[in-house]
Amino acid sequence: MAAMQIGVRFDKIAEKWHALAQRRLAYIRELERSGRWKRYYTEELYALYLRDAERAVMLWSTLATVRPARDPNADDVRPAA
Repeated sequence: MAAMQIGVRFDKIAEKWHALAQRRLAYIRELERSGRWKRYYTEELYALYLRDAERAVMLWSTLATVRPARDPNADDVRPAA
């Protein structure tokens, strides 16, 4: 039971971080669309910032879709007392 609760909690956390990474990427792309990135970054630094945001989205996407393996013996475990 506890293992399933931890898995569900991890799923929700990963989904929230994935959503945050997507918002960050959307913000960076908006900077590019509007041209405001030139005020804050050099071209090289902006490209690095964009790649980092894209990698974060891919990583959290993977983590949000991974489901923890369920222990088949978890139902057999009973409290000692």
